[in-house]
Amino acid sequence: MSYIIHELSDWVLSFAESQWAVALLGLSSFMEAIIFPIPPDPLLIAIGLVQQESAIFLGLWVAITSVAGAIVGHWIGKRLGRPIIEWAGNYPILDRFFSHNKVDKVERLFKRYGIWTILIAAFTPLPYKVFAITAGILQMDRRSFIIASIIGRSARFLTIGVLIALFGQEIESIMSNNFELITVSIAAITIIGVMGWIWFKRTHRRTSSTLR
Repeated sequence: MSYIIHELSDWVLSFAESQWAVALLGLSSFMEAIIFPIPPDPLLIAIGLVQQESAIFLGLWVAITSVAGAIVGHWIGKRLGRPIIEWAGNYPILDRFFSHNKVDKVERLFKRYGIWTILIAAFTPLPYKVFAITAGILQMDRRSFIIASIIGRSARFLTIGVLIALFGQEIESIMSNNFELITVSIAAITIIGVMGWIWFKRTHRRTSSTLR
C-alpha cells in the first residue's frame, strides 16, 4: 500500500513544472481534504520553488481550496453519516485513513476538545479529511468548523509559502527534515495566539461592564 501511495505521490509531483501546475495544486488540495491520500504540501513546495515570486499566493491558494474541500467533506459526513465510513473501509487505500479505530479516536477527541480538535488537525500532519468528515457525522456547527479550518489551514500553508519566498531552495531540505516540528510549532503558536485573543476579549468585556 505504501508503494502505491509513493508512486501516486511521484506522479503528482511530476506536474510541478507543467502549465497546469497551479490548477493541479488546487485540485489536489481540494480533494485531499475529502478523500485524496496525498497531502498538498510536497506539491506546494515543488511548485513554489519553481515560481518563488508567487509562493505566498500559492500558499493562500492551497489554504482556500483545502478549506473548500473540507466544507464538502463536512457536508458529506453530515448527509451520509456512518455509511461513508463503512464504504471507505472497503478500499484499502482509504481504509488507511478511515479505519474504525482512527474514526473512533477522532470522535473521542471531538467529544473532549470540541473545536480545538479541528484547529489542531488543520495545521498538523494529521489526516484532515478524517476530521472534516467526522465533524459532519457528529453534526458539528458548520460556521465554527469553517472558522477553525480557515485559521488552521491558512496558518499551515501560508507559513510554507512565506518560508519558500524567503529562503527558496534551502527550505526544501529544512521542510523535509523538520516538517512535523515546524507544523507542531505553528500549532502551538496559533493556539496560544487564539487563546490570548479570547482572554483579551473576555477581560475587555468584563472591564467595560465594571466601568458601567
